[in-house]
Amino acid sequence: MNESFATVLETVGDLRRDRLAVSHGSRTRTWAELDARAARLAAHLAGQGIGPESRVAVALYNGIEYVESVYAILKLRAVPLNVNYRYRREELVQLLDDARAEAVVFDASLAERFGEARGDLPGLRALVQVGGPDAAPAWAADYEQALAAAEPAPRIERGNDHWLMYTGGTTGRPKGVLSRHSGLFATCSANGLLLLGEPLPRTLAELRSTLERLGTDRDAMVCLPAPPLMHATGMYTTLGALLAGGRVVYLPSRSYDADELAATVARERVDTVSIVGDVFARPLADALDAAEAAGRPYDLSTMRRIISVGVTWSADVKQRLLHHADLVCRDLVASSEGGPYAVQETRRGDPAETARFRLFPGAQVIDDAGRPVTPGSGELGFLAAPVDAHIRYQGDDAATAATFREFGGTRWVVPGDMASLDADGTVVFHGRGSRVINTGGEKVHAEEVEQLLLTHPAVRDAIVVGAPDQRWGSRIVAVVSLRPGATLTDEEAAAYVGARLADHKRPRELVVVDELRRSPSGKADLSWARDVAQHTP
Repeated sequence: MNESFATVLETVGDLRRDRLAVSHGSRTRTWAELDARAARLAAHLAGQGIGPESRVAVALYNGIEYVESVYAILKLRAVPLNVNYRYRREELVQLLDDARAEAVVFDASLAERFGEARGDLPGLRALVQVGGPDAAPAWAADYEQALAAAEPAPRIERGNDHWLMYTGGTTGRPKGVLSRHSGLFATCSANGLLLLGEPLPRTLAELRSTLERLGTDRDAMVCLPAPPLMHATGMYTTLGALLAGGRVVYLPSRSYDADELAATVARERVDTVSIVGDVFARPLADALDAAEAAGRPYDLSTMRRIISVGVTWSADVKQRLLHHADLVCRDLVASSEGGPYAVQETRRGDPAETARFRLFPGAQVIDDAGRPVTPGSGELGFLAAPVDAHIRYQGDDAATAATFREFGGTRWVVPGDMASLDADGTVVFHGRGSRVINTGGEKVHAEEVEQLLLTHPAVRDAIVVGAPDQRWGSRIVAVVSLRPGATLTDEEAAAYVGARLADHKRPRELVVVDELRRSPSGKADLSWARDVAQHTP
């Protein structure tokens, strides 16, 4: 569908005006309230010179204001962009300068950072602060006061506008993926309507018909996105649920609490939860196990599905979750640049496997020349999915040419995820090519060793990296955190891996830390891990 996503949301909202759209703890918004408040924020921003194609940064934690802000920006035909709330001054300047941001909606806890950064961002014309016990700084407007002072902006004609999503930048500088709302609609539909078994609407009339069939007096789904909205998984599952005529529920706390998630599922009657791999799933399994052992199990009877995107989700963790709830564990390989590429669904009674999938319709495993890899050949290739002509990296033609490639008259996104195909077509995921460690001429996929280490009873979390080595070129180093009271030596870790994988995949060094550094979305801080690996005596 080539409509603005703001127009899509307005279409949904007009059918569901009195239904709740979003909940955050005890706070809620109906569709009518969400639309009106977004229109007021749009009017305030328009008064500051924000309009079509203006880039507007959103630096907020999960909550109602995040959804309102994105909706408001889209109403103006402006372009929202996500900001990591952990960024410091230099990182903020780098990101907002790259995006050519003209406005920022930020959380009050970040005021000092934006106060430091704004002097190096002369293009900023509007800053709006959300929350805070004190008045907004003189250089920013207060969010609630701005809404109260503005009349709702009128609806306007829109088109297939731009959408900008910055990647996490775990292996380098974040890159902005610039696409169109037509691609956004397809991605979000995969997280909503398609999950419900509905076909992809091609027009607003078809969307209205679908929503009426699903029932405008009920919630088609109740979705709890656990990852931050600044991460693509959190944003796209949010928009997918709203698009499907569902309700979105956010966790009250700003940091992930697995017990809070389980309690919120029970209280809000959530049927869909989105996570990012083991970083979210393993603590949830621990919390559910502990609650059951204490004789106070959580009520997960409404749960229908858990969706994970972007980070490996281990088989043993899926089985532990399925012990507590009769649901579908839907594991997707996707990226901010496109996809999904591969999917795995596990139900009670199914054999659970780690890093084994089936190709998503339209996706392929290809070699460097763009030829499909032959199933059963053992050849290692790259996951690829067709994309439209609009998508590219913001301001980076070289990276665009490397990732978005044309083969056989079709444009493909090839982000570097490596995989092979078994004879039956099963996709065996080997991880991102940038995480291959070349040690003594042998190539080792870091994620494979990580996933094995995570099955060790002493290991709570693990990141595997390569460190410079005079003899081997790179040596394999495992940076791990351990379970309370547990111990693990270099020799024990090497023996555990060596008993299950080839000798050259054994970690030659083990570094034990209290806590691994990960982004709020669960992705490993590889730069930190490599620094730890190289500077540990």
